Amino acid sequence: MISVIKVKVDRDGNLVKEVKVTGHAGYEEYGKDIVCASVSSIVITSVNLILRINKKSVDVIEKEGLIQLKVLKEDKTVNEILQNMLDMLKELSNEYEKNVKII
Repeated sequence: MISVIKVKVDRDGNLVKEVKVTGHAGYEEYGKDIVCASVSSIVITSVNLILRINKKSVDVIEKEGLIQLKVLKEDKTVNEILQNMLDMLKELSNEYEKNVKII
């Protein structure tokens, strides 16, 4: 059974309002999965940058198999970081289309 990482994006026009990343890629066994590691690295690096710029701009929930962020304050820089994150995830989903789905 192939697992999949789902990236659900909620937008208001060009503004990213919420991103929810759930699941596991199932590309390789747990702890050796390069697709899961790539998604985690992309998302966590982006979230950390946003929090460094403005801790009050997003609300982040992180649990096993879930990273969810809600934009609390519209900000051009934060939106550009999120758009960059989504572009990188899209590139990854193009390469591993069975393992990463952008919704």
